[in-house]
Amino acid sequence: MPSQYRPQLLGWIDDLDKGTNYLSGADDRLLYANDNYCAFLRKTSSDQIFYFCISFICTIASIFLIPSLSYALSSCNSKTVYFLLLTFLFCFILVLYLMIPELYQNLFTRKGSPIIFNRKTNKVYINESYFFNFTSFKNPIHFLKPNKKRIKEYDWVDLHGVVVHNFSTYSLNTTILMVCEPGTHKTIDHVLLDPLRNGIGSYQVWGWVNNFMCFNDLINLNDGKYTWEQETPFKKDIIQDQGWPEWMVEAFNALSPEHLTEIKQKYHVQ
Repeated sequence: MPSQYRPQLLGWIDDLDKGTNYLSGADDRLLYANDNYCAFLRKTSSDQIFYFCISFICTIASIFLIPSLSYALSSCNSKTVYFLLLTFLFCFILVLYLMIPELYQNLFTRKGSPIIFNRKTNKVYINESYFFNFTSFKNPIHFLKPNKKRIKEYDWVDLHGVVVHNFSTYSLNTTILMVCEPGTHKTIDHVLLDPLRNGIGSYQVWGWVNNFMCFNDLINLNDGKYTWEQETPFKKDIIQDQGWPEWMVEAFNALSPEHLTEIKQKYHVQ
């Protein structure tokens, strides 16, 4: 049965239901949680370094090989060799196009690019590199803005979990939040929630978040790197100086939709 969300993602495995009693596992991704909001890490340091190295090597190799292949094409007399060189040139241009966003993503992702869930306002907040978005195809013009960011506020009701796989030998799964138009299954944006997990592990963060948003006692607010009393160290280490808007940081702790409205009015946010 295909995904109910359109357009369907390549590598789709499963649509995830919302609700309580999910298998929960904050693992090392949960940074902080209190009675109002929780924050999940989406990029570990080890993954960031590993994929940065791969993308850097592929980018440099492509940059050097593309001019060489272009020169070889211009001086080639054999149709067979010309066709092979043209094929290689196309492949390396495609590799470069795919690797630059990957390079930028790992180079300019800061503090694991946390995602924030407020269960009293049902809002979700992200502050991430534009290239952090999991989709491969980007506007080449944005390659000239490597530190480009997107800072968003979403409604939890419009976010829906989907698990996809990466077609690798290790069959790693990723949980994506599909941002849909209200009341529809039409996807207008995607948010990376929990990347590159083995098997059932790819469902556990989704389960923890659902139980948290439903005020379910299955989760423990002290499961994270910082305990609930350590909000000040958490914000100092993870949030401060990362470009979060001041109103949004205050909105993390909003106690109700009305309280959130007051915060936005205070900071003249539309």
